[in-house]
Amino acid sequence: MEIWINPACSKCRSALTLLDAEGADYTVRRYLEDVPSEDEIRGVLERLGLEPWDITRTGEADAKELGLKEWPRDAGSRDRWITALAGHPKLIQRPIITADDGTAVVGRTDEAVRDALSR
Repeated sequence: MEIWINPACSKCRSALTLLDAEGADYTVRRYLEDVPSEDEIRGVLERLGLEPWDITRTGEADAKELGLKEWPRDAGSRDRWITALAGHPKLIQRPIITADDGTAVVGRTDEAVRDALSR
């Protein structure tokens, strides 16, 4: 199990606390420092069953600067979104937990973190 975190994020810290309390075996990836490649983002999206715009923090300054809210959300624009996430990792929703069964969850709630633990 791997968890992508931003240490400054309270949701990330809560997820780590819960994982520790449950005795989970996991690896931490500080994705702002160890930026995922476009291929890694594609892989996580597949595991999540989501599209790149579903995990984009559109309220961030970088998103506003890029005008993401106006970008089309369709198959033809998918690669553009993935390139933006790889180039601006702060835009990636957090924390993302990759579960042992090959799936992943966005662990913003205790329920989501527990879901990842049960897989």
